[in-house]
Amino acid sequence: MTAKHQPPGPAASPSEALRLVAVSLDALFALVSGIVVGTASAVAQAGHDVAQLQPASAAFWGVALGTALAVSFANHVVLTTVTRASLGKAVAGLRVVRSSDGGRARFIRLLGRWLFGYYWLIVFVPLHLATDSDVEQQDAVGLCTVRRTVRA
Repeated sequence: MTAKHQPPGPAASPSEALRLVAVSLDALFALVSGIVVGTASAVAQAGHDVAQLQPASAAFWGVALGTALAVSFANHVVLTTVTRASLGKAVAGLRVVRSSDGGRARFIRLLGRWLFGYYWLIVFVPLHLATDSDVEQQDAVGLCTVRRTVRA
């Protein structure tokens, strides 16, 4: 087995701080994208008349939420399929690999991981906050996040 195909060991595991940086950057990117597109949509619907903007309207938030989800999907699934990292993970020096052998993550598993992230956000984050537990997010669907190695 070459070093390229060795499963990641404990030394390759990123710290919780690095994981938090990556998650925060990815979330910020999706949220800002959603708000920008939602605002642009509201301006277009108001006929470029700023006085008629309705940021509390369902249309604004629908466009903003839809855009944020689409950007999140593109970042976490499509971009990670191609580059092995979302934007936040790339900035933090992390990448997503298969847990079994450290190989490239595939589209279907990345889709499952993305969906699991929303399940985690909806179910476990509120439980963690309510109980002040020490539970940390676990990797899912046979994929894990590791520190990116620099090749000589």
